[in-house]
Amino acid sequence: MNGLGREGIYCYNKAGKENRSFCTGTEKTAGDLSITDHQPERRNDNFENITFERIKNDEIIREYIRRADRNLAAMGYTKHSFGHVTKVAEGAAEILTALGYDERTVELARIAGFLHDIGNVVNRADHAQSGAIMAFQLLTGMGMPAKEIGYVVSAIGHHDEGTAFPVNAIAAAVILADKSDVRRSRVRNKENTTFDIHDRVNYAVEKSSLILNRSARTISLILSIDTSICAVMDYFEIFLTRMMLSKRAAEYLDLSLKLEFFGTEFLCSPAPPITEKIPWRCRGIFLCPA
Repeated sequence: MNGLGREGIYCYNKAGKENRSFCTGTEKTAGDLSITDHQPERRNDNFENITFERIKNDEIIREYIRRADRNLAAMGYTKHSFGHVTKVAEGAAEILTALGYDERTVELARIAGFLHDIGNVVNRADHAQSGAIMAFQLLTGMGMPAKEIGYVVSAIGHHDEGTAFPVNAIAAAVILADKSDVRRSRVRNKENTTFDIHDRVNYAVEKSSLILNRSARTISLILSIDTSICAVMDYFEIFLTRMMLSKRAAEYLDLSLKLEFFGTEFLCSPAPPITEKIPWRCRGIFLCPA
């Protein structure tokens, strides 16, 4: 596939051609992929419609994210700062947008993605669960409806591969966006003679793309790795559990997951066929069939 020169999530039309322009269409309805079972109910008018912009600019939340990243820096982890959480937020939103989910569900995915690592301010161990509790308190204080909070905190609490499961569409999208964020710029340590395996794997990734092909019902993580820095097997040593979680997340969204190195497919899961043509709506870097 083309488009490996930039990081991001692409979508291809039925002819397999890339189309980066904005496109419009119709969002999914109750009959499309049964997504109504997974969507949050609309807010009660007694509650506030909390936006991603408000979350992103809240100074208390930003301070927790900064402190969480400092904790991880002290422990030798790769960057989990605003670059990572923003990438996860937008990636999760773009996945659900391309699959036709309504705007509020997409917004909740952004919020969950931005908050997903906040629990590292407490401890790396069980950070998904502590982060979910923190998000519960923060969002309740802001006035978000309980049903929306439930979707956000369940996505946060189910993003770490040790205890995770794609319990809803938002959780599935956050998992896929989070586990696919492998890139050189996340490595803090600039001295390659002291790299551990996590540093080597991330630093060796020259290009990464998450490609959504709607007509084929696949989502592919395509990596270009400098094997002089890291062997492909090193990637599998630390990322196999994450990829298996991503496989389950893709299946929840009725997609097949593919993992590709240098054009070779390593992992693929089947998705059920689509029985009717669905119009699509997308924006940003997504490429959509009419």
